[in-house]
Amino acid sequence: MQFEMPRPGPEHEKLAQLAGSWTGDERMYPGPHGPGGKSIGFTEARISADRFYLIADYHQEVGGERTFHGHSVIGYDTFGKRYLWYWVDSMGMPPPSATPGRFEGSDFVFEHDTPHGRMRYVYALKGAERYTFKIESSNDGGKSWSPFMEADYRRTK
Repeated sequence: MQFEMPRPGPEHEKLAQLAGSWTGDERMYPGPHGPGGKSIGFTEARISADRFYLIADYHQEVGGERTFHGHSVIGYDTFGKRYLWYWVDSMGMPPPSATPGRFEGSDFVFEHDTPHGRMRYVYALKGAERYTFKIESSNDGGKSWSPFMEADYRRTK
């Protein structure tokens, strides 16, 4: 019997929708991490490792100055039937594990618990040329959510 290499499935193809160059307006809400305000976000994302993973590099600019950087890898766990999102950034706090997620309608939704409460991240696909992104936090286990960030990105390539 010959071993057959795994092949990407429809869950991996959904990730490919986020591949490309993206730029968008962002709004940070005031909170414990700062006063909030407007910024511009830039993402370069590509499919890698034989179409199994989306790898992205992100940076944020305020007043033309780069203020924040991040790097992510998103894949689909075929055994656990869920997406896994690995994120590291210029805050310098490596995550203890990947953030689990799911695809709901046309949205990728990721949630996990942190020392500061529950966090939710939503990539909402708006066709092939646009997506919105939001980060929300909850201090009551996900019963009510407060906005942390909202963004609207457009494909540039």
